[in-house]
Amino acid sequence: MVKPNSIMEIFKILEKSNCGKCHERTCLAFAAAVAGGRKKFSECPFIDKDIIMQFEEEAVERTPSDLEMENVLAGLKDKLSNADLESAAERLGASFKDDKLSLTVLGKPFSMDSRGVFYSDIHLHSWITLPVLNYILDGKGSEPSGKWIPFRELKGGRDWGRFFEHRCEKPMKKVADTYPDFFADMLHLFSGRQVKRHYESDISLVLHPLPKLPVLICYWNPEDGMESDMHIFFDKNAEDNLNIESIYVLMTGLLIMFEKIAKRHN
Repeated sequence: MVKPNSIMEIFKILEKSNCGKCHERTCLAFAAAVAGGRKKFSECPFIDKDIIMQFEEEAVERTPSDLEMENVLAGLKDKLSNADLESAAERLGASFKDDKLSLTVLGKPFSMDSRGVFYSDIHLHSWITLPVLNYILDGKGSEPSGKWIPFRELKGGRDWGRFFEHRCEKPMKKVADTYPDFFADMLHLFSGRQVKRHYESDISLVLHPLPKLPVLICYWNPEDGMESDMHIFFDKNAEDNLNIESIYVLMTGLLIMFEKIAKRHN
């Protein structure tokens, strides 16, 4: 058997029963814990011993392929057929009319119907649409607390923290470093809102990738021989509205959009 090299490949090995015997909420959460080194394959009672011997202690990356993302997206669309979109709209502060749930994604209008057909002014690839569907299906609709914390301090951030830093935060900083004059313009393009400068950062802009999921991006310009810096903060209640896996995917998707826009601008 080929060694798993992504979070989704670990997930494929599991039984997917969400039995909870590993003391994680779902099999996907268990796969994340294995990837983060907090859990071992052997803590799942359904994995074959040969697989445990082969993969125990193996390090993996959390970058699912586009095909894997599309497969997960297809599964979420199937769930929509049994979802009450009208109730979801009420819960999330969205609107519902003519079998369409409408909300704002990255500052732009977005709608979808019970068949999983999307209507949007911007191109939304699977890295964005997957978190949007999870938000609609499972978001509690909790209001933001107003307290900002780094990704690693979110309840599930322990398992995903270092991957978020290397896959999202550092590449986002590189975009800002490469296109310094254009970076703030991109944030404003997606309805970024200037707030009080946190930690004396040169850029302090709040984005709303989803209505009740604000993100604070702080960037410090290089000066006096010191390198630039960037930190991304989330509201303390973020995981009430979107699970940690989907927050990671959402921010990766946002990074991909920024990289494409910046390169096109250049």
